[in-house]
Amino acid sequence: MNPVHLLATVPHFLAYLGASFVLVAVYVAIYVTVTPHAEFRLIRSGNMAASIAFGGSLLGFVLPLGSTIAHSVSIVDLCLWGMVALVIQILAFFLLKLVLPTLPQDIEADKRGPAVFAAFVFLAVGILNASCLTW
Repeated sequence: MNPVHLLATVPHFLAYLGASFVLVAVYVAIYVTVTPHAEFRLIRSGNMAASIAFGGSLLGFVLPLGSTIAHSVSIVDLCLWGMVALVIQILAFFLLKLVLPTLPQDIEADKRGPAVFAAFVFLAVGILNASCLTW
């Protein structure tokens, strides 16, 4: 590959990477706000259920975000579709609470069964979301 072309793409790489980190930070901020339990406090105290559920949720968001990065035509396009992915993943949490109404309490009690199920639901939603974003 031409080294000049490679260097010319570095600003685009940095812009997409920076925008992606901002989107992830926004997702994390919204997720920890809408969940009634304190993820980071629980994780710091060694709560595995919180780590599992939060990790699955984060991966469930990053999967469609990666697809959006790969298929977007501009930073604006990335941000718009990234926000769509964010909304879908947050909605997954609320839908999951309909199925498992005690999920927040289960996570606080470090019950890993519901947390693993939640993580898999988050991942499944993320995979479907990523696939739909590639139309």
